[in-house]
Amino acid sequence: MVGKQIHEIRKKKGLTLTEVAHRANISKSYLSNIERDLNQNPSIYIIKKLAMVLNVDVKVLLNPNFIEETSSNLEKEWIELINELKDSGVEKDQIHEIKTLIEYMKWKNDHVGEKK
Repeated sequence: MVGKQIHEIRKKKGLTLTEVAHRANISKSYLSNIERDLNQNPSIYIIKKLAMVLNVDVKVLLNPNFIEETSSNLEKEWIELINELKDSGVEKDQIHEIKTLIEYMKWKNDHVGEKK
């Protein structure tokens, strides 16, 4: 289970077995054994190292449904935001104005620290 998660995430990120093993400071053969579930019980220390290298939360490696649950909650939040915009009277042709506002907010956040 953990091995499959590691393998899928590694592939999605375009990383090779060698790259991940090197960055996690473990042997390539050990990582391969984990991914193929030959070693089904790697230590939490190794899992934490792999999570750090793959830039994911440890929970993602330990719970295969974590990504789906998180994604589902995120989708729900986006849908709620869209419904709130619609309910407040925002029309589809006004979306470009919202995008402009978001770009301004990003610009402002990036430049606030520069003034100090």
